[in-house]
Amino acid sequence: MRRTFLLTSLWLLSAAAAADSAGHPVTMWMAEGVTNRVYLLGSVHLLRSQDHPLPAVIDTAYDDAESLYMEIDMDDLDPLAMQATINRLGMLDEDTTLRDIMGVDLYADALLAADTLDIPLDMLEQTEPWYAAITIEQLVLARIGFNPMYGIEMHMMTKASRDDKAIHGFESVEEQLALLDGLSLEAQRELLIQTLAEGANIESVMDDLIGAWRAGDIDYMEENLLAELANYPELYETIVAGRNRRWVDTIDKLLEDEDDYLVIVGALHLVGEDGVPRLLESRGVRVSQMRESAD
Repeated sequence: MRRTFLLTSLWLLSAAAAADSAGHPVTMWMAEGVTNRVYLLGSVHLLRSQDHPLPAVIDTAYDDAESLYMEIDMDDLDPLAMQATINRLGMLDEDTTLRDIMGVDLYADALLAADTLDIPLDMLEQTEPWYAAITIEQLVLARIGFNPMYGIEMHMMTKASRDDKAIHGFESVEEQLALLDGLSLEAQRELLIQTLAEGANIESVMDDLIGAWRAGDIDYMEENLLAELANYPELYETIVAGRNRRWVDTIDKLLEDEDDYLVIVGALHLVGEDGVPRLLESRGVRVSQMRESAD
């Protein structure tokens, strides 16, 4: 599985070549309402400066949309309140440590993997496993140039702020973090161990994932990301499938509006049988994958 999906929410060297060809598909769909359109853009939450510019068709969809929907309302975040929520949900009581939560054997595995990544695990002694996993992945990705400031949400939020377009959120920060905090201890332990185990190869993994995202390689995402995540049913249901079903209820209502919308969520939420496009199709909505112009 991959928590890279959780944070970067997703994203072959072979696919990267296709990304340079005009007319290729992109990781974005258009859902057609009676009088409007809802664009569904799969996001990579963290990118590098060299991953820009984004496919031009994304800007075309943005220009057509009157307002945006994201996983959370990015332009209305209170950093102090967000940090307080993280501390409340992600930090352990003073008399409990990460070592206690993980158990002797798993903690020894985590410590060995963290040493390989040159990450001092003791700095996370008072964190819950899910929060330790997020923190570690952020550190590893930051070392190789990945930054949320280059991510799709921040890029589009900057444009929306400039153009005075409203941004709405499907979830609050607290709701999103509560999903992780509500995972069983077994699932949280798996998350941390997998994050550490895959950290050593993160750069090549991310290169492949971004190439697949840019090329709209849905088969790659389904076969190499979703299929792997499905091996962890609790994580899959909590982080992907359950949220998709809730979001589709909202998107269904947006399709009754006259305004056009651009919906931006992690790319894995848009692929597979439980992905938002197929859930909308099951409700009779016409949905089509978009392509980069050949011009």
